[in-house]
Amino acid sequence: MSERRGLEAGFRREPREPLDVGSEPTLVDRLRAEIAASGPLTFARFMELALYEPGLGYYRRARSGPGAAGADFLTAPETHPIFGRAVARQVHEVWERLGRPAELVVREHGAGTGALAVGILDGLAAERSPLIDAVVIEPVEIEAARLAAFDERLRRAGHARRHRPASREPITGVVLANEVLDALPVHRVEWRDGRLREGLVDWLDGRFIEVLAPPTTPALEERLRIEGIELREGQRAEICLALDGWMAAASAGLGRGLLLLIDYGHPASQLYGPRRAAGTLAAYVNHRVHADPFVNVGRQDVTAHVDVTAVERAGSAAGLAPVGITSQAEFLAGLGIEALLREAQSDPRTTMEAYLALRSGLMRLLDPAATGGFQVMGFARDFRVEPPLRGFAYRLARTPPHGR
Repeated sequence: MSERRGLEAGFRREPREPLDVGSEPTLVDRLRAEIAASGPLTFARFMELALYEPGLGYYRRARSGPGAAGADFLTAPETHPIFGRAVARQVHEVWERLGRPAELVVREHGAGTGALAVGILDGLAAERSPLIDAVVIEPVEIEAARLAAFDERLRRAGHARRHRPASREPITGVVLANEVLDALPVHRVEWRDGRLREGLVDWLDGRFIEVLAPPTTPALEERLRIEGIELREGQRAEICLALDGWMAAASAGLGRGLLLLIDYGHPASQLYGPRRAAGTLAAYVNHRVHADPFVNVGRQDVTAHVDVTAVERAGSAAGLAPVGITSQAEFLAGLGIEALLREAQSDPRTTMEAYLALRSGLMRLLDPAATGGFQVMGFARDFRVEPPLRGFAYRLARTPPHGR
């Protein structure tokens, strides 16, 4: 879901289509009816419906979805399969640390159409890892059409037997979420006249507008308080209260192993610092980014940067041990992704076209202005985390996460 797509990311495609694609009229009517019945909506409620309303929201419509054939963005696994191959090395290491169980489950939230899953499985096969005979992929998706596309992609790649529907049972393995947290609904707030105000969504003169009101829940002020955040006059921000529930649910699905989260975000002191005084909310449509969430309702993605401090706290509350936090570039470097490039370069079967595509993809994956600047967050339950896992050792060998 992505600066996740990032505002500065070089991997976004060149603009070819207009920003105004129109809204889903039935969804607009539904939002208007809810406002008429109960008053202005929190932005979190508006965002929830705009993205996830069945049959109408951005992630619930009949559409091709993210990716090379999709509408609006490329995620890291879709940039090049080398991303999945590097992640496969981390999954293999977790399997080793767990004592090579007969079955290791990778439960992938926001699995999409299977780009990362295929990359992981192809990577294990390419490196002749014995894990290829023990691994099972469980995709977690909210849209049945995407699960069908996931199943078809794994079947075409020759991995049909390595896939099964996700269960509610705790797993031994890896719970994985790549670019998921940034699309959780957020509340919008602003510090005005020495007090916190919340931005609510109303309907006026044929369009959605924002109106400032007292906070709808004390949890907003509490989140800022416990993180030691003091907003400045006129400063805007987003607060994702849904993060705690998502982390609790995802963590409950991990019996033993690693929770691995990859997304664009910052510790609270940076997320709510002066560099982001206007907030981080962004909308994506037709390969372009803009700042208006009230247009193209249901037909554009809406995201906000992740509060890494809140993720850390939620992981601790769920009983998980911290493994580390690093950048995607350093995570991939620790897993030897540059060696994979050299390996491909020396392989006589690698065509010039394939090599150039690999090199271009690798540059985007490692570029701090693109997905290389994403945060990789690891949490463990009931397995050995020392010495550091390969993906986290590169950064931890130099400085602790966030420079603490």
